[in-house]
Amino acid sequence: MINKRLLVKNLLAHNDESSFYDKKRQLNLHTREGKAKFLKHICALSNSNPANNSYIVVGVEDQDNEIVGDDFFDDSRIQNLVNAYLENPPKIQYENVPFPNLPKDKVVGLVTIKSKKKVSSFKKGIYTIAVGSVFIRVGSNTTPTTDPVEKNFQNTETVIGIENQSRNNIQHTLDSVFDFMDFRHKDITPKYKVFKELFVICWAGIPKVVRNATYLSRVDIELINEQVKLFYSAQDVVTITYDEDSFTIIEYVPLGLNDQTSYYPLEQQKIYFYENGYYKIESELLFHPPEFNKRMLYHIYNSNIALLKKLGKNTSLSNREEKDLENIPSTFMICYLNGFEEAKDRLIDAKALLKPFPKIYLSFKEALRVLRKMKYNVK
Repeated sequence: MINKRLLVKNLLAHNDESSFYDKKRQLNLHTREGKAKFLKHICALSNSNPANNSYIVVGVEDQDNEIVGDDFFDDSRIQNLVNAYLENPPKIQYENVPFPNLPKDKVVGLVTIKSKKKVSSFKKGIYTIAVGSVFIRVGSNTTPTTDPVEKNFQNTETVIGIENQSRNNIQHTLDSVFDFMDFRHKDITPKYKVFKELFVICWAGIPKVVRNATYLSRVDIELINEQVKLFYSAQDVVTITYDEDSFTIIEYVPLGLNDQTSYYPLEQQKIYFYENGYYKIESELLFHPPEFNKRMLYHIYNSNIALLKKLGKNTSLSNREEKDLENIPSTFMICYLNGFEEAKDRLIDAKALLKPFPKIYLSFKEALRVLRKMKYNVK
């Protein structure tokens, strides 16, 4: 079993970016340009590594390898994005890896790319990338090619060596459990559960009772053996259930208008554990958007647009407008889910205006995460 924190360290220690790994300060999958860049690197790494895994490390400064972290990236359907644009798409896994020196809300992202041993190419154009484009890695550079892509096995031995150096052991596991229980979350009653005498999951959260239902907020959940965060949120709430063979997380999203908020099931993530040391994670989107009165939504939508214009002009806001500003990410999302197609673009365009307000900006990122899950919920 690979300890993903050790794997990240060993990748970064391997001199610089190479034909089997890349590093990024952050990913931007909210824009077509950001998606295009990500897909280009996926295509190149897959084509250049037909016989071994390749990796992208997210949350690292390019110049000096400083681990600065990035936001927890919860997108179990990133595979669907890759499948939508690439012919012979590799298998993609995105994992959030905690590091002791980072704040609780920051992690290092680890993208694992498992090639299908066939040439990956773009079956759909995106941004400046044309249909049929093929990319490869030449050293640390991602390069387009028109030549036939020959199978390259030069990295296999090196990558296997790095992965073997990153194997977990009992000391890493115990140290991580004590760190989670006694230091990082000692103030909110952390818990742990051992599955199949091998897997250890730790979680912590604050109980929250809403209409006779108990949820957990400020939730942090880690699969300790692999040093992977399974869930983290400073806002949304979850319920947790488990038996001897599985661990289930159901995430809820708060939505409402005029200070009337309800919790709607968003996604179920279930981890199954097996006696042979294998586990699998299955995700199911549960979300059914609430419907609201269209006339009322038109009024709220137009008011929000006017409010953003005032914000852009640095016009002072009334107390009521400041309260409405806090709800803009949620109300724009509700409008989009009720047929206001341009509401999502309006929300994205408001990013720079909302960024100076930390609490509102956090809600902005949460709203885009929910919308991204829905967009790529294609089997």
